[in-house]
Amino acid sequence: MKCLLAALICLWQVAPNITWADPIFENHSSALPNHIYDGDWTHFVGGGVAVFDCNNDTLPDIFAAGGTNLAKLIINAGDFRFIDAALPPLTSVTGAYPIDINADGHIDLFVMRAGANAILRGHGNCIFTDATTDLGIPPDKAWTTAFTAWWDGDTRPTLAIGNYVDRSDPNGPFEACDENSVIMPANIGYTAQPLSPSFCPLSILAANDARGLPTLRLSNDRHYYVKGGYEQMWDITERRFLGTADGWNTVSLWGMGIASRDLTGDGRDEVMLTSMGDQLLQIAGKNGQYTAAPYNIGSYAQRPHVGDDGRPSTGWHAEFGDINNDGLADLFIAKGNVDQMPGMATRDPNNLLMQTATGTFVETAATAGVATTDRSRGAALADFDQDGRLDLIVVNRRAPLELYRNTTKDTGHWLRVSLQQTGGNRDAIGATIHLETPQGIQSIQNVIGGGHAGGQLLPRHFGLGIIEKATIIVDWPDGTQSRQTAGANQTVLIMKP
Repeated sequence: MKCLLAALICLWQVAPNITWADPIFENHSSALPNHIYDGDWTHFVGGGVAVFDCNNDTLPDIFAAGGTNLAKLIINAGDFRFIDAALPPLTSVTGAYPIDINADGHIDLFVMRAGANAILRGHGNCIFTDATTDLGIPPDKAWTTAFTAWWDGDTRPTLAIGNYVDRSDPNGPFEACDENSVIMPANIGYTAQPLSPSFCPLSILAANDARGLPTLRLSNDRHYYVKGGYEQMWDITERRFLGTADGWNTVSLWGMGIASRDLTGDGRDEVMLTSMGDQLLQIAGKNGQYTAAPYNIGSYAQRPHVGDDGRPSTGWHAEFGDINNDGLADLFIAKGNVDQMPGMATRDPNNLLMQTATGTFVETAATAGVATTDRSRGAALADFDQDGRLDLIVVNRRAPLELYRNTTKDTGHWLRVSLQQTGGNRDAIGATIHLETPQGIQSIQNVIGGGHAGGQLLPRHFGLGIIEKATIIVDWPDGTQSRQTAGANQTVLIMKP
C-alpha cells in the first residue's frame, strides 16, 4: 500500500500485514572509558562525536570532544568492549568530522576547537598526528562550531568552517557572530575566503538540495545573532547565497543541528532542523522549494515527552536511521538545556521517533530505554557490534558518555553500502546511493557534515523489511551511474567502474 506523509504521497511502500517490534536498547555506558564534555560558556554548545573505523577491522571507533577536558579516542574491541587509545593532546575541542583528506585509505579527522582547529592525519591502526601545518590550512583562532566538506574539481577537498561568537568583540556576545569561511585548495596548501554574512552557525551541510543542486545549508543560533539573521543556503556552483528570487524562503530559528534524508522516495532529501522549541522538518518539493511539515506528522518534538516539565525542549544532534530495519527511516534527537536557561526544560529527554507506514512519527524513547535527561549534545547511530542493528552513542555536557546496544527483536533485513573510487575523493563524497526493491526506492546522500558538531564516515545503512535482495544504484560525483544487485544482511563495497 502507499503510505501518506501528511498530505504528501510517499512513494516508499512497506510490506502489508507486518507488525514490527518496538525498539529496545540495553545501556552499555559502563563499557566506555570515563569521559565528560565540560567547560564554561564556550562549551555550552558543541560536544560532538565522530564515528569511523580507524584500524580497518569493520568495527566503528569513536572520537569524542572534551571541551576543557582532553578529547578522547576510543577503540572498539568487539562485543561491546571499548578501550582508550593514544591521541595528540587536544583541549577546547567542540567536535570533529572524519574525512580522508589525502586519499590514502586511512581516515583523518577535522577537529573543531574554540581556538585553532586541527587536522589529525590517520596513519592506520588508529595512530594520528597533527598535520594542520603540513597541509597548509590557514591559521585561525576563532570558535568553530560547524564543518562540512566536498570535492570541487581538485584532488583535495574544499572545507566550510562555521564560527560562532567572536569572543574578542568588546560589545559581544550578542550580535557578535564571527565570520565563517570557505577553505579552498591553492597551488600551495589552502586559502580561506569569507562566507558572509555570518549568523553563528551550529551546523553546516554540503549536499544536494531540493533543486538537486549542491548547496551549503547553514543552521544558525538565533540566540546570538538576535535579529537580522536567518537560516542560509549557499549555492556551491554559483558561489552565492540563495534568496526569495530562487524560491528560498528564509526561516529564523534557534538552529542547532541538521539531519537530511529522503523520506518520500522521490530522490529529494527532507531536512530536519533542530532548535530551541520546535524541531522543524522541511519537506522537499518538486518545485525545488521546502515547506514545513504539518504539525500532526509528529516530528516537532517541542516539549519533554516524560516528566512534568512543560517548558520547550532544546534539540541538538539529529540523525535519521532505520532502527528496526523495516525500510522506513526513523529519527533520533539529542536534547538538553544549554545550561540553566529558565525558559527551557531542564529535564529534557532525548527523542526516538519511529516512522510509521503512514509517514508519521511515534515517540518511543522512554519504552526503548534511551530517554535520558542529561544535557545531551552530539550523538551517532552506528552498528557497533556489526549485527545489522543500529546502536546509539550520546555525548552529554557535564555528564558521562552514554552507549546503548540495539537489542530489538524480530527486526527486518538490512544492507550496508560502502563506496570507493580512484582519485582524491576516495570515499565518493557527493554520491547518492539508491536502493531499489519491489517496495520502492530509498536514497542516502554520501556526505560529510550536518548533525551537531560531529558525524560519521561508515558504510551507509538501509533497512529492507522482508525484502532479501535489492538493486543498488549509485549516482557518482562525476555524474555517471552504476547499478548492481546484492543480497540482504551484508556490507557491499562498490568500486566505481
